[in-house]
Amino acid sequence: MENKIRQIIETLTLEEKASLCSGADCWHTKAIPERGIPAIRMCDGPSGLRFQSGEDDHMGVHASTQMVSYPTGCAMASSFDRELMERVGAAIGKESRAVGVSLVLGPASNIKRHPLCGRNFEYLSEDPYLTGEMSAAEIRGIQSQNVGACMKHYACNNQETWRMKIDARIDERTLREIYLAGFEMAVKQEQPCALMASYNRVNGEHVTESRHLLTDILREEWGFEGFVVSDWGASNHRPAGVEAGMDLEMPGCNGITDEQLVEAVRLGRLEESVLDEAAGRIIGKVLQYENTPTGEDFAREEHHELAVEAAAESAVLLKNENQLLPLKEGRKVVFTGRFAEAPRFQGGGSACVNPFKLTNARQEAAGISGVSYVPGFTEEEDCVNEAWQKEALDAAACADAVVIFAGLPEIFESESYDRPDMRLPFCQNQLIEAVCAVQKNVVVVLCAGSAVEMPWAGRVSSILQMHTGGQGTGTAAVDLLYGRKNPCGKLAETYPVRLQDVPSYLNYPGDGKTVHYQEGIFVGYRYYDVKDMEVLFPFGHGLSYTTFAYHNLRADKTDFDEEDILEVSVDVTNTGERFGKEVVQLYVSDMTDQQNKKWEVDRKSNVFVQENEGTVSRPRRELKGFVKTALQPGETKTVVFQLDRRSFAWYNEEIKDWYCSGGKYCIQVGASSRDIRDTLEVCLQKDEKKVPVCVSMDTLMSEISPYQGLWQMALDYLAQACPKLDEIIHGTDSNAFYLREELKELPLYAVRGLYAVRQEDMDGVIELLNREISRM
Repeated sequence: MENKIRQIIETLTLEEKASLCSGADCWHTKAIPERGIPAIRMCDGPSGLRFQSGEDDHMGVHASTQMVSYPTGCAMASSFDRELMERVGAAIGKESRAVGVSLVLGPASNIKRHPLCGRNFEYLSEDPYLTGEMSAAEIRGIQSQNVGACMKHYACNNQETWRMKIDARIDERTLREIYLAGFEMAVKQEQPCALMASYNRVNGEHVTESRHLLTDILREEWGFEGFVVSDWGASNHRPAGVEAGMDLEMPGCNGITDEQLVEAVRLGRLEESVLDEAAGRIIGKVLQYENTPTGEDFAREEHHELAVEAAAESAVLLKNENQLLPLKEGRKVVFTGRFAEAPRFQGGGSACVNPFKLTNARQEAAGISGVSYVPGFTEEEDCVNEAWQKEALDAAACADAVVIFAGLPEIFESESYDRPDMRLPFCQNQLIEAVCAVQKNVVVVLCAGSAVEMPWAGRVSSILQMHTGGQGTGTAAVDLLYGRKNPCGKLAETYPVRLQDVPSYLNYPGDGKTVHYQEGIFVGYRYYDVKDMEVLFPFGHGLSYTTFAYHNLRADKTDFDEEDILEVSVDVTNTGERFGKEVVQLYVSDMTDQQNKKWEVDRKSNVFVQENEGTVSRPRRELKGFVKTALQPGETKTVVFQLDRRSFAWYNEEIKDWYCSGGKYCIQVGASSRDIRDTLEVCLQKDEKKVPVCVSMDTLMSEISPYQGLWQMALDYLAQACPKLDEIIHGTDSNAFYLREELKELPLYAVRGLYAVRQEDMDGVIELLNREISRM
């Protein structure tokens, strides 16, 4: 293929090469038939194809063809099921081939930084590991059908407010560990055809012009082989974009920016070889993924059944007090809430799919004895319909149970704008509270693409989160309510008690120019867990109609080095009376980090002793593995995880690489980040990578203290230079201990000032330490 691409490039004029780097229209690349280059068609599609057979536009003003609407990203991630995600991807790939689509714009792999982001329904998770694994699975499925996948939106596109101009200010460690890690995993595992560069800036640079993101990291570090396409209209300065590594501008530019590229080459502002590389990357993928319409319809009903299955597997049973669910047929049950007959199944904007079929709970329950329906509220406007509410309360008072279908109307969650708050519409909260006053058996079925506040959570018996579950959500909801299927989804994001608890609350959405990611790596459960903060429902939470026991956690080795693969196993048993699936989650905790270090008092000497040496601030635990396992009643299966060096590493900005701190780590397995069932200690040998240290007058003594040999050298040198320091360093009483601890937090210039150490002695200790460091 490389030789063929090179031969084609050699035949192209400068103008032709430039023309290939912009779209022909809203959805097609340009063709040059006489040079053997066809055009390919793209289509929105993270959760189904938004395919427009007539006049094209990029935001769905013109009606799209009826296709299959699968559960959106927020739901599919909650399935914690790679195999299911891959099957959905493959189905989307088959549908793409049927209509001649060669590139699907998905998955949407941005991190859920804040619950108000308007596109959270599209995005997968607050956790980068889960995001990366599920993104890779969808890409694998799509590309198995010889259809390309385009991951989006790279990078730090975590809000809709000011998304086209906002500058995300973020430190490199946070960028790498949280916001790029999911993209990195998927790129390395599956090599997507394309990656979409986002509208925003990152640290002052347009992403579409960031060589650091598009070339240094994406291509040179990760080995990305596909092409980079701009989000629609995101290209700013075209020659600078090509220079940085942004290959294809979308949509078409009517030749305007093509001329800019030609001029830049002719004036020597852009090397023609750089343009050749961009055009070559596009040509290669166009030739690889060219698809013409097959003219054959895909198996629509089979794909619909897959959509139903995916909705059921993704649903999360958040609460089930007194085992109210599953409901029993024949009992008098009232369905209320307009979403029971007009389900909220997707979000708005470019991901909006026109489903060929849409099931609703009212119709699906029509054949179940004892079920009736009253509207309760309307989603068109947020006002209490007194007549409807009275009808609902009268019915509720006479029922055995009430199921309220509530959630966020589609207009609340969409591309282009964020939610103003985390609340459900007032009329829905009002209905739920009123029904709880007359009926004790209340189930709330939620349809929402991200976390919502639930002021009534303590009063209802059961809560079933259906997310935005696609066209089969009505069937799936009834199957779950009546126990035909057993809930097995887990939350892919934390549900906070209130908006003010969110870690980025004070730094979202910014001031219109910049948004500061000051919470750093502490996003989602990483923040809530390290603060021991009460949450409404934790990350990874999800109940079942059966129960599971974890036992016999073990590792193939407990002392290992960074080159080893650590294999961890745990046995899981279905201890209930019905078939079910459990998502076993594995978390890793650095037991020597600053956040987790423990202090205890030595009662004999009345001196505080540090139990662990600190390394760097780390989350209390991080998800590094998950397996969804199916178990019959009484059945036991062994779940196996493999952990590599990266599972224990953090991004060290000084060495510009991933670094493993040597020492103890705790392997934790459980049913959520707050439901840890078993733990195991392992010891990792120190990483051979050297962290550069250059001692100066600004160096803190604590920066030297982890290096035992250097620390002792520094203390001995200073003790000889200053009698007062000698008393502190060699003193045995508690006062000397406290002063030694204070000494650790002083920069060397402060040591000189507080203890009257001569500058030549300070220069001597700095020279000694730097000399010894250079030998390490």
